[in-house]
Amino acid sequence: MRTYRHIIIVSALAILLTACGEYNKVLKSSDYEYKYAYAKQAFEKKKYAQAYTILTDLVPVFRGTDKAEESLYLLGLSYYENKDYVNSGSYFKNYYQHYPRGQYAELARFYTGYGYYLDSPEPQLDQSVTIQAIEELQAFLDFFPKSDKVSIAQNAIFELQDKLVLKELENAQLYYNLGNYMGNNYESAVITAKNAIKAYPYSKYKEQLEMLVLKARFREASESVIEKKAERFRTVIDEYYNFINDYPDSQDRHEADNIFKIANKQLGN
Repeated sequence: MRTYRHIIIVSALAILLTACGEYNKVLKSSDYEYKYAYAKQAFEKKKYAQAYTILTDLVPVFRGTDKAEESLYLLGLSYYENKDYVNSGSYFKNYYQHYPRGQYAELARFYTGYGYYLDSPEPQLDQSVTIQAIEELQAFLDFFPKSDKVSIAQNAIFELQDKLVLKELENAQLYYNLGNYMGNNYESAVITAKNAIKAYPYSKYKEQLEMLVLKARFREASESVIEKKAERFRTVIDEYYNFINDYPDSQDRHEADNIFKIANKQLGN
């Protein structure tokens, strides 16, 4: 049994060393056709790091030849399949900028945006990549409105937009929680929430944003000096009607109604 396992281990190491030896031979070779064939084979075997390492050297060499287009696209795809979406996006953009009507232009535009979508961070982090993903996916839809990947791109855009809205909702909630600490943070909460609603009117977070506006206006009025209370409670009532007109069956309806009653009482109604 032990001898059998030893034979298997030795055989596996021999295969590995042979494979490594061939790869190193390819790297040192000046036969570009041989290197390209090996890179394509490595890609097919899902050895993406080997593929893009070789292709990085070949792309400049093939510029202006009949292999220039395919090699550049394959380089981007190798990085994409290896989940390196920053580099894949860079090479895909290079491809569709040089070959706007190329054989792989549709896929290059799609994978650029979708790679950034996959790389988009959590809402609390910087959302530059998210915005980049939306821009690239929208460009893909503009250029290829009949692509079979349209629905995938659209759904990704909606998801990315909701992520941006969620970040704004969290920012608005933070302002609300700060209250009057070192200034009128309720007003900042309202502005942040309303800007998000204006930018993304169909977001799934719109109801939460509108409710937060109502609550912020109510707290602002409640904590105001006497001279500003009446005007601010009238604003509360306006926001209440905006909210219930949009969401008459909201799960927050009871809280909204209580706010309305208190605001009316403050105004002597």
